[in-house]
Amino acid sequence: MSAVIQYVLYLAVLVILAVPLGAYIKKVMNGEKTFLSGLLTPCENAVYRVMRVDKEEQMDWKKYTASVLVFSGIGFVFLFLLQLMQGVLPGNPQRLPGVKWDLSFNTAASFITNTNWQAYSGESTLSYLTQAAGLTVQNFVSAASGIAVLFALIRGFIKVKTDGLGSFWVDMTRIIIHLLIPLNLAVSLLLVSGGVIQNWKGAETVSLVEPIAVSAEGEILENAEINLESNTVTVDGQAVLDAEIVTEQFVPMGPAASQVAIKQTGTNGGGYMGVNSAHPLENPNAFTNLIEMLSILLIPAALCFTFGKAVKNEKQGIVIFLAMFLCLAAALGAIAVSEQLATPQLAQDGSVDISMMNQAGGNMEGKETRFGIAASSTWAAFTTAASNGSVNSMHDSYTPLGGMVTMLLMQLGEVIFGGVGCGLYGMLAFAVLTVFIAGLMVGRTPEFLGKKIEPYEMKWSVLVCLATPAAILIGSGIAAAVPGVADSLNNSGAHGFSELLYSYSSCGGNNGSAFAGFNGNTVFLNVSLGLVMLSARFLPMIGTLAIGGSLAGKKKIAVTAGTLSTTNGMFVFLLIFVVILVGALSFFPALALGPLAEFFSNQM
Repeated sequence: MSAVIQYVLYLAVLVILAVPLGAYIKKVMNGEKTFLSGLLTPCENAVYRVMRVDKEEQMDWKKYTASVLVFSGIGFVFLFLLQLMQGVLPGNPQRLPGVKWDLSFNTAASFITNTNWQAYSGESTLSYLTQAAGLTVQNFVSAASGIAVLFALIRGFIKVKTDGLGSFWVDMTRIIIHLLIPLNLAVSLLLVSGGVIQNWKGAETVSLVEPIAVSAEGEILENAEINLESNTVTVDGQAVLDAEIVTEQFVPMGPAASQVAIKQTGTNGGGYMGVNSAHPLENPNAFTNLIEMLSILLIPAALCFTFGKAVKNEKQGIVIFLAMFLCLAAALGAIAVSEQLATPQLAQDGSVDISMMNQAGGNMEGKETRFGIAASSTWAAFTTAASNGSVNSMHDSYTPLGGMVTMLLMQLGEVIFGGVGCGLYGMLAFAVLTVFIAGLMVGRTPEFLGKKIEPYEMKWSVLVCLATPAAILIGSGIAAAVPGVADSLNNSGAHGFSELLYSYSSCGGNNGSAFAGFNGNTVFLNVSLGLVMLSARFLPMIGTLAIGGSLAGKKKIAVTAGTLSTTNGMFVFLLIFVVILVGALSFFPALALGPLAEFFSNQM
């Protein structure tokens, strides 16, 4: 019962925070006065003057698209070169060398697409300068790009017989200055107060309270007797000749809290440490875990309410929110139950106590004891529902069905809240598709928010909806046929295929999380995964802006008896059905070869 209360409270607090934030974002994007305007509007205007931005400019969809692509391209080149040259640049107290070209390509593609897939350990691969000036900056601007494209689409619904969708540069400036900077300043302060590190010290080496012995393979020797004077190790009276005695521990330092804040609120996900928010210096306790976890879905959930207010139809925003929320709740329930029940192998003959009496119980493999199953399962659902990808537990150790649900959330196109901006415009593309299909079924004119939906919008909507499944399936299919890829897998058989499919699902869904057993740092994987990230990010953006441009040029249609309602329970059901249908039809064969095959083999 206590676990159920936890789950309910997490979801309730999320909604309570999202509603007022949604109203605030609407005011910001409309240029209305807020409680921070007196402080931030002068900063905004200063940026326009320095950058020579016309605040009143109205871009058509093609110019808006070009602005997005050029801006992202410049960011890609800058981050790529910064990694290659970090060995000769300042801000590198550990004197780390430059990053090899294929990993630099992968990381640059990852961060400009808001994916933050990491084929490296940040604390031992990237300098402070690269982390701060490269990754953290892209965390802000890639998140802002997604929100900007969403608002271009929203203006398409609002405007009548015009081709202007606003200015990309104005949208970016307002989002960063009025939303992301103040929000992340507050989150950073909360994280620092909770114990997340924030400094410019070099990494430190500290003495262990008790020395440990490890084998030549790096495994800790249990019940080892250590003699520091003679430098010998014995286990059960037998000397272990190749054992090594470890007396010191490497402790990474650096500006972690500021990057952790934007990695969460911007649905970026790239951790400062290699093990992400499972690291005790990046996420030390239950308080920081709550702040980081709620931050994942805060802006995506708030944007649903922003959308309703912006189009002057709050019921429509609530309907979109409910469709997402119900899918999230169902996914969270499935993960929680699967992890709590564990597997038949764990329960067999009482070999592992999976009861909840005075302990977390269930499947605790790969989870931090300070978080337990409830906080770990909630984080797993939140991070894969959003295109976030940060983790506080290792998804590779989840049960087959628990791991499958996290995978499926990404494969649906990251539209169950999804990334900031991109999740909502992806769901709106599904809404357009739903309206068109439902209209054909009942013989009503396909309309959405007073705009007629015609074949032009349908073609682009199909591209938006299918870009992610196509990128995932094509990429993983090619990778499965490359012999060397098998060497990057930690497991063979069905679970090994799940590791591969999860990786391409994560990159195709602009998520960034991974099954922990997958080592994706090879030339083929770095390049192929990078290409998957780029295509799955920018093809839907182009399609969304094309839809917005087309809708802006149309007239408003009056609601009649023949208009299909898009603000009732039936539309919520139809929208969820279409989202699941696309995912089920696209991925069921692949899931059958991976997590489903593993699940049924465990039952035998």
